[in-house]
Amino acid sequence: MKKCSYSARREAIVAHAMGPLASELRLIDPADLISLLRLEYHGNISDLVSSAAELYFHPGTINFGTGGDYSLDWNTYPSVTLDLEIKPRGVTIHAQLTLEAESARLEINYINFVTPSTNPDENTDFLEKSLREATFIPSSAGMSHRIAAAN
Repeated sequence: MKKCSYSARREAIVAHAMGPLASELRLIDPADLISLLRLEYHGNISDLVSSAAELYFHPGTINFGTGGDYSLDWNTYPSVTLDLEIKPRGVTIHAQLTLEAESARLEINYINFVTPSTNPDENTDFLEKSLREATFIPSSAGMSHRIAAAN
């Protein structure tokens, strides 16, 4: 996605909401995720993402996207990137969630508001509200599940 003045705030909002999901997905052995990606067992990855997402989000809010990628080399920890489709009420977000040994990061590739405002700040506020409504966990809870927004 072409970065603009409000992109960083939107990525931070989505990254904050996705923190618990990222922590849950990091419990899966990276070798398993890499093998599923390599063998193109996208249905299996979709099931894993859906199972993890249903703990924190309303049904249908988070779906596995079109694929993913991985980085695996000698003397390094693996890194797995999953394409996600995030659909809280009134918004569609295509993002990449990168899972690493000690952290995770999120990058938004595309965002679409069903009924966008001409004011980008109103759209960003709507995104935050919509994500909050789609979660089972209050956003004010002290979350130790932090992921970084890619800049």
